[in-house]
Amino acid sequence: MKAHLLQRAWVTFSVHVVGIYASFINRLTIKGNGNIPARGGVLIASNHISAYDTIFLPWAVVRHNPLQMLWAPAKEELFEKPFQRIIYTSWGAFPVKRKRDVRASRVLNDLLIDQKVMLFPEGTRHKDGRLGQGNRGVGKIVYDSRPIVVPTALIGLNCWKFPGTGQRGAVVFGSPLDFSDLYALEDSKQTHQLIVERIMQAITDLLKHEGGYCGDA
Repeated sequence: MKAHLLQRAWVTFSVHVVGIYASFINRLTIKGNGNIPARGGVLIASNHISAYDTIFLPWAVVRHNPLQMLWAPAKEELFEKPFQRIIYTSWGAFPVKRKRDVRASRVLNDLLIDQKVMLFPEGTRHKDGRLGQGNRGVGKIVYDSRPIVVPTALIGLNCWKFPGTGQRGAVVFGSPLDFSDLYALEDSKQTHQLIVERIMQAITDLLKHEGGYCGDA
């Protein structure tokens, strides 16, 4: 899956429009951008606490990587209506079935050769801000594709209301994770579980270190 120049320009324009609302009308802060490689396959692995996550993460990533895409798997129900399908597809989202989706896994593996992808290992939102368990399938994707994995913490967005002003939140990118010891293990469910547990622990550590923002300024 590749994006032509017009699509990449559209995404860059769109995220800057989002950024006006997120970081200027409101107070979304972004930390750790230097941890995201400019090139190569990169997996942005984040907690999932709000519908805002899917539009604010691209702003946090693409604003420092103009004309690049941040691809994202999304539940197939979002693509049922033609207009929504056009919009989501133009932003780099693609449909995934709720149960095991072999085709989507292949798409992810292909993208992670040289593209940036955002993924929520929990597989669902936790609006109360708590961190759920990671899906072992994410560990399998990482084991197979060997991307740079950047753990990411989203903080406070579950408290936001639309429209709103001065609301605080944060996107924090951690240091890329090292899986060399786990890559040396056999390709098994146990290994995949260890990989996703390491990702979730890194997200937990970021959340504990940064604390949380909630409510208006």
